Amino acid sequence: MPDINYYLQSVVSELFPYSIPFNELYIKNKVMRIFVDMDEVMADTYGAHIEMYNAEFDGRLTAEKCAGNEVWNMVPEAHQDSVRKHARRRGFFRDLKPLDGSIAVLKQLASQHDIYIASAAMQFPNSLEEKSDWLDEFFPFISWQNRILCGHKHILNGDILIDDRSYNLENFDGRGILFTSPHNINTEGFERADTWLEIGEKLF
Repeated sequence: MPDINYYLQSVVSELFPYSIPFNELYIKNKVMRIFVDMDEVMADTYGAHIEMYNAEFDGRLTAEKCAGNEVWNMVPEAHQDSVRKHARRRGFFRDLKPLDGSIAVLKQLASQHDIYIASAAMQFPNSLEEKSDWLDEFFPFISWQNRILCGHKHILNGDILIDDRSYNLENFDGRGILFTSPHNINTEGFERADTWLEIGEKLF
């Protein structure tokens, strides 16, 4: 049975000898299934930990001082448990700030591709409702039907996964993009995007 892509390439080449090769045109116009993590990709969770710690303990932490580490590893041992429990407090996920550029770039991507939010929410049960409400406020163009609040992400099957945790990208069969967060600046071996502007440049 002849290869359909080869046949279509031949037809396009005969009709439009100076046009873009069919396979490049197909890839460029393909509707992709893109999974996007929330914490530290869409929402500034890292900054929230620092802000809460500084307010409660009169701290002087900054993202620069914590670079390469989790926030709770950069505070005195007596305060580490408190920082780890931030995510269990009511309102923590609801009050997060969207990362710069995330709304505009995702809105544009959603007009061209199938965008799914894929966030590990089961570890913190209170986050299920709060993350849903947060998405309703800041990303209403992403339907509830395209929100996957899950545990392990190895079940995801699509073209692209944008995530700040390398272990989520390791078992993803598609294209993984590591979104830079202060905690992962020393992680190597993955395609990386430092900002949403870079995501736009890669995917538009």
